[in-house]
Amino acid sequence: MDVTDLGKDHGVARPRRLGSIARGSLSMPHWWHIARGCATGHTGSMAVAPLPPRTTVSAADEGRGDWSPSSWRRFEARQQPDYPDPAALEAAERELADYPPLVAFREIDALRHVLADAQSGRAFLLQGGDCAESFAEFSIANIDANLALLEEMAERVGAGSATPIIRLGRMAGQFAKPRSAASETRGGVSLPAYRGDIVNGIAFDTRARRPDPERMFRAYAQAAATRSRIGPAAYTSHEALLLPFEQALVRSDPDTGRPYATSAHFLWIGDRTRFAGSAHVEFARGLANPIGIKCGPSLDGETLLGLLETLDPAREPGRITLIARMGWDRIEAALPPLLRAVRGSGRPVLWSCDPMHGNTIRTALGSKTRPLDRILAETRAFFAIAAAEGVRCGGLHFEMTGRDVAECIGGGVAPGDPDMADRYHTHCDPRLNPAQAMALADLAAGCLGEAASSPASPRRRSERLPSTPSLG
Repeated sequence: MDVTDLGKDHGVARPRRLGSIARGSLSMPHWWHIARGCATGHTGSMAVAPLPPRTTVSAADEGRGDWSPSSWRRFEARQQPDYPDPAALEAAERELADYPPLVAFREIDALRHVLADAQSGRAFLLQGGDCAESFAEFSIANIDANLALLEEMAERVGAGSATPIIRLGRMAGQFAKPRSAASETRGGVSLPAYRGDIVNGIAFDTRARRPDPERMFRAYAQAAATRSRIGPAAYTSHEALLLPFEQALVRSDPDTGRPYATSAHFLWIGDRTRFAGSAHVEFARGLANPIGIKCGPSLDGETLLGLLETLDPAREPGRITLIARMGWDRIEAALPPLLRAVRGSGRPVLWSCDPMHGNTIRTALGSKTRPLDRILAETRAFFAIAAAEGVRCGGLHFEMTGRDVAECIGGGVAPGDPDMADRYHTHCDPRLNPAQAMALADLAAGCLGEAASSPASPRRRSERLPSTPSLG
């Protein structure tokens, strides 16, 4: 497929750039009406359904109990911005609640079906895209480049493993980011942390860092336009972090009463927000979407089984994807107990490897980077450990860009390379460039091929994981 042709048959002009939204009277610039139209109808195999009526969420589904789109507000909501004007936030939420869905119910159901195939070994999930989408880098060229790279990776993995590939983009909604601290201090000045363009600006000044609910409208419009450009080539996903935005886009299927998050086909709960009593877990609990759970080295088997009981009491195929993000030096100790706990429970889940987030370090100049050899080492280790435990690795979760950036080291980018200053563009964490991403795809294809040809056997204690990588 030539991704440059995506969406041309939709008969919709493409927004050239984003502008400002005139609020109050709902007088929108031309690109806004394009985006709004994009959200309400597509043609093709993943066509978006007509806008469903916004109905009262039914509690009839078994296991949902007293859930509602707003029931998360009774729980602890971490990683939420401190909006200085609560009335403005409430007004923005009310208005977004009347906007069209960004994805269709039947597309979400279709994704659950193919994820169930991946759980049983009949498909493999590739989930990738930007760490954080930004308003400044929004363009047709960037969308097409990211989509083309995801497609090239899918073709490489599929050809090398003879496995159907599910394409799931970190696209059309990955705007909000969790932070390790609520504020950032430079030169004795402290300001709110940058939480993604949907919340505030990256520039270190008082005006930019002020959380602004109006940004949710621009994020919605950009997501709608991106979704239209992607068309049927990929599903969309993001971390369900900014709960007021996510709640505003919940819609109920008028035929079944089941509530869907229509901001994306697939949502995940981050490693920082999957704790007991989490508002994010409560929000995801009642949704019909497939849900991912980030699993870091601090997670134990008992806690994970509790999360699975909360999020998937009916044990529905295709519902849960467990995304392990351990770090190359911690995966051997941290992953096996989780694999054993879930396998022993008999629960249907898809295990996916995120070799990016546990391998972030700082350069001598203070910039974040990720060594490619550590990323590849964790991927190899995941496949090896999963096979030894009788579990199939069913997916990869990664951050990449189709642009020729120099953010991760290795694969032609060396520590201290001057290009890291000129080609370092991420708004949050470092991404793989095309050459690095294809190295990961080649490794995945090889590991899948080996897994298909060699039945799993228990790993002896004397066997070693791949050798410790260097920081070269």
